[in-house]
Amino acid sequence: TDKERRLTTYQALLELRDGGFVKSVSVCNYGVGPLEEIAALVGDNVEDYPAMNQLELSPFNQHADVVNWCNNNGVAVGCSAWSKLSGVDGPADEWAVLSDLAKTKGVTKAQLLVRWSLQKGYVCVPRSGSKSKVERLAIAENSYGGVNPVDTKFTLSQEDMKILDGLDRSYKAGRLGRRDGWADEDVTGTDWDPTEVM
Repeated sequence: TDKERRLTTYQALLELRDGGFVKSVSVCNYGVGPLEEIAALVGDNVEDYPAMNQLELSPFNQHADVVNWCNNNGVAVGCSAWSKLSGVDGPADEWAVLSDLAKTKGVTKAQLLVRWSLQKGYVCVPRSGSKSKVERLAIAENSYGGVNPVDTKFTLSQEDMKILDGLDRSYKAGRLGRRDGWADEDVTGTDWDPTEVM
């Protein structure tokens, strides 16, 4: 989207918040450019900054510039959904390093990714695209230890974090799959991905 639409929408969300219709306003996949636009819009009213910026984050795609901006401006960073990381076109070599570390720790890859996220200070929301309730529950149990954890209360050492942080390849697993009423020109071309707007 363009700057005018982003800011008009954001202003409308602030009005909904101020009217008591929503508790907070957050954004998703906003890069430094759109975040700076919001900062310019709200001026010194830091309470009007987004409460959170949800990003596609993983050891393979860390968005350091965006995360730094959020950390420096009191905006929580959220991450979710790693299901596509190990796909056919995923980062095979880096995924192997992550898998080996998970085996060494005696945890699943999902547990390792959740722990990495939490130790980075991110709000972490793992999910499953599976239609099977059993598979969705298994994802939750494997991510957080479930209702009958073996011993999932582990932390990653500084060396472990350094290994995972070294896997950044700016790999984007997600693809824009829904249009939600937007026209082709709104979601195609070099301008459509707000994480790339500077």
